[in-house]
Amino acid sequence: MRKDKKTFRVVALAAPLVMATMLAAPVSVNAADSIGLYWKAAPTTTAWVNSSGECWQGQDGEKLPPCTDTFVPHAPLVMRLLFELDRYQLNQIRNPEELRKLDDLIKEFQGTPRVEQVSIIGHTDKLGSLPHNQVLSENRAATIKQYMIDRGYPASAIREVKGMAWEGGNDVAADGAVIDLGPLENNPLRRRVVVTELGPEQVQQYSQ
Repeated sequence: MRKDKKTFRVVALAAPLVMATMLAAPVSVNAADSIGLYWKAAPTTTAWVNSSGECWQGQDGEKLPPCTDTFVPHAPLVMRLLFELDRYQLNQIRNPEELRKLDDLIKEFQGTPRVEQVSIIGHTDKLGSLPHNQVLSENRAATIKQYMIDRGYPASAIREVKGMAWEGGNDVAADGAVIDLGPLENNPLRRRVVVTELGPEQVQQYSQ
């Protein structure tokens, strides 16, 4: 009888150890399931890619592999905003419907997991003096910056706001091809504001 009690006591003490061993044993799951489970507790100080290809970050500094997804910037948005002559205010744009393109871009950016960093550049043609057009192009770019902020775009994500008078260059298509805008002199195609998503290397330059 004593022996039976002793055996029962040993079994009772061993049961929690057996249970703990079972709980600690690795569980075989497929990669997609493990990623899905880890998503809920992923640390924020390291980057990783979930099963949908989205880049996330974890919380407690656990050493995770960095995101390896290839960065593909959005094509530059070129807005042919017809400001009144020598004007730059929002209510002085003759074709405000052109701003719908920017509204769509903002919504698209707000629907992604990352915060897109952008530059805003205002351009003028060669009608008027260079110093005057430089200020005018800067003011028009600043107007678009404020427009974006008023619609919820984070000001910290707008890394560059500048003007380029006269020698503002040509546009670049989504495939990287250069679009010739024609002569500099009194050319409406050159009066534009361009919003461009910046790549990681460009963002790093602005952070230095």
